[in-house]
Amino acid sequence: MLRRAANGAQLLRHVVLFKFHDTASQTDITKIEREFRALATTKVPQVRAFESGTHIGKENLNQGFTHGFLLSFDNEQDRDTYMAHDDHKAFVKLQQGIVEKKIVMAFWGK
Repeated sequence: MLRRAANGAQLLRHVVLFKFHDTASQTDITKIEREFRALATTKVPQVRAFESGTHIGKENLNQGFTHGFLLSFDNEQDRDTYMAHDDHKAFVKLQQGIVEKKIVMAFWGK
């Protein structure tokens, strides 16, 4: 089911995929998951919805990316506010030495 913004418009989807360093401990990974959830659900009110999960596909096409995050915004201005937020910047710094690679993309849900 397509989730829509409060005014009935389509939501802007912001997708983030993480591949962790082989040296990242489970504690490190859990910290990243916890901080991302806090960022999206309590620190930046412009995030309309947040979902996360780990890879369960059987196609073996994930190229080492194991964790996925989906943030939804009402508009590009809200997404830009999230990106410029000091807590987002701190979260990006927290990833250093833990997250090896990431993919970030955004699109309007249809």
